[in-house]
Amino acid sequence: MSCTTDIQRITPGMAQYPELLREIKDFPKELYCIGNTELLNERCVALVGSRTTTAYGRATAVRFAGSLAEAGVTVVSGMARGIDTCAHRGALDHGGGTIAVLGCGVDVCYPRENERLMDEIGQRGLLLSEYPPGKRPERYHFPQRNRIISGISEAVLVIQARNGSGALITAETAAEQGREVYSVPGNVDSQYNTGSNKLIQEGAAVALSPGDILQLMGLDIMDGKRAEEVLGNSELNIYRTLEERGEMTIDELCSALQRPPSYVSGIVAVMEMKGIVFSAMGKIFIAKDQKYTYNQIL
Repeated sequence: MSCTTDIQRITPGMAQYPELLREIKDFPKELYCIGNTELLNERCVALVGSRTTTAYGRATAVRFAGSLAEAGVTVVSGMARGIDTCAHRGALDHGGGTIAVLGCGVDVCYPRENERLMDEIGQRGLLLSEYPPGKRPERYHFPQRNRIISGISEAVLVIQARNGSGALITAETAAEQGREVYSVPGNVDSQYNTGSNKLIQEGAAVALSPGDILQLMGLDIMDGKRAEEVLGNSELNIYRTLEERGEMTIDELCSALQRPPSYVSGIVAVMEMKGIVFSAMGKIFIAKDQKYTYNQIL
């Protein structure tokens, strides 16, 4: 890991100290950082979940983090095994910023298998802790650091959390701090989703796609990008058809594109997950704030 001369110390009176974090009642009196401290005052969303996950949870974390990163949102998590690791990875792989809030010193790697990820975050994102350099991880550090994860974020998204998961502590803390709390629904018969599903039952907003979160933030998944940078050729054909004709049923799209329902439905499903389109009353619509002129698409 980077040497201690790379570590910056930030206090509440300094410009680098995140404005949102100052709003919480027990904000840390000092922060230690390695990396890009400008991310602390960018728009941030926390993605958290259990350490023990399924392929569905891991893939969902990567996909949501990647889409948020592409829209210019900084992804915050705790660099733990499982969902946290996938959230950081998704943001980095899509060229976005990510902040890892640690339960130990910023020069201490925990868990050990994340050494390469930690190095990459230090170089391309930000490592953050309220604990001084060299401080080893302790069990009580992690619930304490969760208030920072939510404190620097506009919203917290829980992806696949069991009952008793630390991610639920982060969600509870976020609600107390006045942050928006989202949860991705999962299989009701799976123990891996009991905590995240219960959050929805208790009033957390349902996140079916990254677009749900971006819309709340007033952001566009294509913001600053040409449509062809975001959409594949098949998606672009569907987008152009909807742009030209307005809302359409799957059958109408199939007829216009001369493609079978299985093909068109699959592409539309992917576009819905990206937040580009949505379906209602049997028709497909371009999602709000996703409408672009032909000059931007062509």
